[in-house]
Amino acid sequence: MAQKISQQDLANIATITDAPALTKVDRSFGLPTGLYVATVAAYMGFIAVMALALMNPGLVIPMAIFALFVVAGFGVPTVWVRMNPANDSRALTFDQFRHRGIETLTGRLSAGQASVQVPILPVLILAWGLTCSVIIALT
Repeated sequence: MAQKISQQDLANIATITDAPALTKVDRSFGLPTGLYVATVAAYMGFIAVMALALMNPGLVIPMAIFALFVVAGFGVPTVWVRMNPANDSRALTFDQFRHRGIETLTGRLSAGQASVQVPILPVLILAWGLTCSVIIALT
């Protein structure tokens, strides 16, 4: 249950300490901007391919919602990287990425390995959309 504590009792119990020092935070994902943009482009390409292949006025709102989800899903982390306090980290340039690679939960990946692994799912989804579009066009 809740109990009211007087200021004097609170002062006797509480100890005041100095505020912790701000630490530098790296909120970047360790990837160059180009890979990030390629991933977004593949997802948006899939939505565009499906919208063009199906061409149904009833699907305008769902396709717009899907596009907003993709923009929000990639836009929020983009804004998150730029947040303060004490955040001077930026996305890696491709040269930095080529020399450093990326650390994942399964170990370090070289730039070439990461450049294949990161966009593989969005590219496969886009290929699936193109395949579905060809099937729709041929029927």
